[in-house]
Amino acid sequence: EEKMIQIYSTPTCGYCKKAKAYFNEIKVEYTDYDVSTDKAKANEMMEKSGQMGVPVIEINGKIIVGFNKPAIEAELAKK
Repeated sequence: EEKMIQIYSTPTCGYCKKAKAYFNEIKVEYTDYDVSTDKAKANEMMEKSGQMGVPVIEINGKIIVGFNKPAIEAELAKK
């Protein structure tokens, strides 16, 4: 079953790049939102995570703040 993955990121954020590289590496599709230019998505990210730090990764409605690989792997492993 396909997981819904969204990444709220900025072009200058190193951990955002790491997260996207990780998803590419494990061949998982995601939607990337650049919150430095997309105000609506920046607001959405703040509402979901309660903060402005990036990346914010959403996997099937679960919010993971930062490139927290163990949390991401745990979420991806869920059926």
